[in-house]
Amino acid sequence: MKVEVYIPDTLSEITLDKYQRYLKIQGSNTDENFLAIKMIEIFCGLRGDTIMQMKAKSIKDITLILSDMFTEKPQLVREFKMNGKTYGFIPNLEDMSFGEYIDLDTYIGDMDNIHRAMNVLYRPIKQKHNDKYLIEDYTGDAPDKMKDMPMDAVLSSILFFYHLGMDLSKTMLNYLQEEENKDILQQLTLGVNGDGTKAFFQDSLKEILQELKISLN
Repeated sequence: MKVEVYIPDTLSEITLDKYQRYLKIQGSNTDENFLAIKMIEIFCGLRGDTIMQMKAKSIKDITLILSDMFTEKPQLVREFKMNGKTYGFIPNLEDMSFGEYIDLDTYIGDMDNIHRAMNVLYRPIKQKHNDKYLIEDYTGDAPDKMKDMPMDAVLSSILFFYHLGMDLSKTMLNYLQEEENKDILQQLTLGVNGDGTKAFFQDSLKEILQELKISLN
């Protein structure tokens, strides 16, 4: 059977909603043939019964193309258009409110709810001049709208925070190592002079950083 198939060329052509739908199926099924059908069904927009009539080689080729696409490591996407609006990546992370930080920290590693983290990171641009822009204030409302955003923006922002976390971890670990190399007598007398909690904090933080290798703290 001859079937005309539209295969996305880039991650920008795949929405977060489609990716989340596939992940849920993948998480509850291990049958490779079933997953191949669902992958083409979701990302290429074909019906399951149509896919079943296609050549086995074509199915394999398409799934390889789609799988390879998700191994890409896109550069941070700062702007994208969605549903008639242009969205921009949060310009200044240091100006993030506590509410924004809590929602971002809570959902950035949860793919089922990653759209809630994206609702913090990307917001409609309300004013722009050259490469500078202002985005709308964060309210936390209607996070489901972000399910329509492109996957290159999602993955690039996750990678951005991963590498940011790695850099922060290295900086903190280097600082802690320098502290350890100071006068051993000073370290031993921390408990006496009231700074015992400092040594405990340093050890705990070091363990956390080494295990997670990513943190916004």
